[in-house]
Amino acid sequence: MEQRIIDSIEKIVGKDGYSTKPADLYTYGFDASIFHKTPEIVIQPRSTEEVSEIMKIANREKIPVVARGAGTGLCGSAVPIKGGIVMAMQRMNKVKKVSVADLWVDIEPGINYNDLNEVLAKYGFFFPPAPGSAEACHIGGMVALNASGMKAVKYGATRDYVLGLTFVKADGEIVRAGTRTVKDASGYQLARLMCGSEGTLGIITEITLKLTTKPKKSAYCLCAFNNIHDAGSCIAALIAKPMIPASCEMMDSISIKAVNKARGNPLPACEALCIFEADGETDEVVSRDLKIIEEIAKSTGAISVTPSYDQKQIDAWTDARKSILAALSALMPGYTSVSLADDMGVPISKVPAAVKAFQDIAAKYDVTIATYGHAGDGNLHTKMLVQPSNADMWERGVKATDEIFDVCIDLGGTVTGEHGVGIAKAPKYMRERASELSSIIAIKKAMDPNNILNPGKLEQWEGSILANLRYPCKEYM
Repeated sequence: MEQRIIDSIEKIVGKDGYSTKPADLYTYGFDASIFHKTPEIVIQPRSTEEVSEIMKIANREKIPVVARGAGTGLCGSAVPIKGGIVMAMQRMNKVKKVSVADLWVDIEPGINYNDLNEVLAKYGFFFPPAPGSAEACHIGGMVALNASGMKAVKYGATRDYVLGLTFVKADGEIVRAGTRTVKDASGYQLARLMCGSEGTLGIITEITLKLTTKPKKSAYCLCAFNNIHDAGSCIAALIAKPMIPASCEMMDSISIKAVNKARGNPLPACEALCIFEADGETDEVVSRDLKIIEEIAKSTGAISVTPSYDQKQIDAWTDARKSILAALSALMPGYTSVSLADDMGVPISKVPAAVKAFQDIAAKYDVTIATYGHAGDGNLHTKMLVQPSNADMWERGVKATDEIFDVCIDLGGTVTGEHGVGIAKAPKYMRERASELSSIIAIKKAMDPNNILNPGKLEQWEGSILANLRYPCKEYM
């Protein structure tokens, strides 16, 4: 990057507001995905106005800009594949105002999910999507990806809580979209359009979230099964009852073995399990729902059913579920766990068919695939174990991934339920959204005519996803 441009940026953010040090640039070339690309400069703004001034420079000079939160994304959304600027938002991390009477909170995008909920808990409220990366992820990234997690089956995803937001367009114009009212029926909903846009339409600098009350009581139930199909059938039967759990997690045998090996056997040795949460305002409501869960689980073939109100036991189960990604990398020496077909969504009734198809595809391509996820809303995760330098294994893995995505689309589902598209999902995202692509392209062109906001992602991706790998596979680095 030319020194004159760096000098202009320094006038806006100060000497401590940017870096061109090689170690910093390398570090900010990652998120939690399989991809890496080094940017030319990392900028850490402190205000909407600073973001606006930076974008004016970037637009004039046609420099790519990628917004970044905590870097916990799994699809490459925050990887600067065209170089340029990484706009790191961690210094904009304030809770600006909590309005209990009006049921909203104003925040900056760099605030951590758990930190926000710690503030909201003082008022008896919470922001419920509960991503697996809650300890690290930022709310701005959650909005940009329309992220969610364990509690989405009952409480919904991030978009369901965004009342309004402020964003900066590619040309530096500052836009306030949405409202601070619980209801809003006024025309085009630009705030909702920004949710899931992955930084391709603007840089989000302030968010107004709707508040919801935090339930007073909760309990869990762990149900073990002889096969993953029965576990999926249990979930479909429970939702059809109807009974909507606060969360509903499923794990296959590979996931269970990995967690037990890495974490000291916190889970029963079985072929599949489901972990259900019931919550409510009273113990009576929670107890009633737990009984329903037990009845459905037994009727669909559960070999054991273990309800628990003990927080220590519940924390152990929850920790075990959250540890799958890391645990899988320790399961087989010489292999690492990677996110390829990562967070597909299918209709809830199709969960059994989907997990069976995943197993068949893994066998077809001779790859090891673990299946788990927030199956109560049809959101299924798979992780693949690969030898990082083995090009043939990567190629077989991508072929398996393509078929997994196709299965989900053919079942009426989506390639991503909560992690976004980025690079990893881009080819099949274009198949899923084929009839919408011309409209999507037109919106992008209208809002970012110079194509500087996170270029090359989503509908702009070309070719195989085997490019810019962070792993030592020389064919695809």
